[in-house]
Amino acid sequence: MNRNVIIGVVLVLIIAVVAVLGYSFLSNDNGSDNVNNNTTNNSNNTNNDSTTDENVTDDNIGSGTGKTLIVYYSATGNTGGVAERLAENLNADRFEIVPSDPYTDEDLDWTDDNSRVSREYADESLRDVELENTTVPNWDTYDTVLIGYPIWWGIAAWPVNSFVETNDFTGKTVIPFCTSSSSGLGQSGDLLEDIAGTGTWQEGHRFSSNPSDDDITDFIDSIS
Repeated sequence: MNRNVIIGVVLVLIIAVVAVLGYSFLSNDNGSDNVNNNTTNNSNNTNNDSTTDENVTDDNIGSGTGKTLIVYYSATGNTGGVAERLAENLNADRFEIVPSDPYTDEDLDWTDDNSRVSREYADESLRDVELENTTVPNWDTYDTVLIGYPIWWGIAAWPVNSFVETNDFTGKTVIPFCTSSSSGLGQSGDLLEDIAGTGTWQEGHRFSSNPSDDDITDFIDSIS
């Protein structure tokens, strides 16, 4: 075979081997990048999952730090409806005050002197209402607490008293609100503040039984 031909064949073989080795090396490098990218993506996904699992927001009235809680007692559902709407707008948590012996419609008939609320109104010693639970999970993490209730005879419905008595409001901003068809907030907030003995209590707000969206927004703006 001609010597030049042999040299040419050898050169072609050498070039082919180099090309194969180079392709293999580049493929391995790209594979390594994919592994790194997948690792990074998995790490990011883990971080995102961790953030998603946080079901309590850090929004807070006033300072923008800490957490907000809405505590409420609702006898007929009106206060509960307002509490839910406030919680949605403030990204706040809610805690419902529930008497161990719930009030029936007959119990709430204030026109009947023999109804439960009428007897409790007449005899203050009967207003020590036992609650199903007074312990709020992560209570110490809340900076701001809104307390909602219906107005009974010009004061806060007394199941709220039991909750206030058993919790320490030290370091918390407390904002009362009530629902009423006609009565104002009156001294209900001041009386609850006296019962608590701790916390920084602000002026409260009265809502109608079914406030408009503007009423909700105006209240939130006034405390923000």
